[in-house]
Amino acid sequence: MPETSHSPLADAPAARLPFVMADPDSRETGKAIILVVERDPHVRELEEHFLREAGFSVGFAQDGEAALVEAQKVIPDILITEILVPMLDGLALCRRLKADPRTRDIAVLVFSILAAAGRAREAGADAFLLKPLGEHALVDTVRQLLEERTARLRRTRHDQ
Repeated sequence: MPETSHSPLADAPAARLPFVMADPDSRETGKAIILVVERDPHVRELEEHFLREAGFSVGFAQDGEAALVEAQKVIPDILITEILVPMLDGLALCRRLKADPRTRDIAVLVFSILAAAGRAREAGADAFLLKPLGEHALVDTVRQLLEERTARLRRTRHDQ
């Protein structure tokens, strides 16, 4: 059987998945920051590859509580979460982010094996994708969310 290489993320325990931006100057260079909450190491690797190839700065959390803490510190442009993550499920995470004035403008994409688009919408998610992971669907949805978020933030600033 051929030996396969894998990312250090694949074997990293939750405590070893800090949010580290690919480009520390992301805010200054205008690169969108994405926080991904994913428990499956293989899906994490694919998401990381697709999103970084598309030019985004990506960080990871393996559970909902860690994601909430990181989102409050970093204020990413988009948070992508699976529903079935430990500590604080993805829908509860979405509700908490949307209820907090500091984090309510983070676009939330729920990405799950569960057919739960309605539940995601009720939790305040901005978009829902059903697994399995498709590169174009993921990247296109992220780009659309960024455009919508930018337009929404412009309108909010204009109205103030």
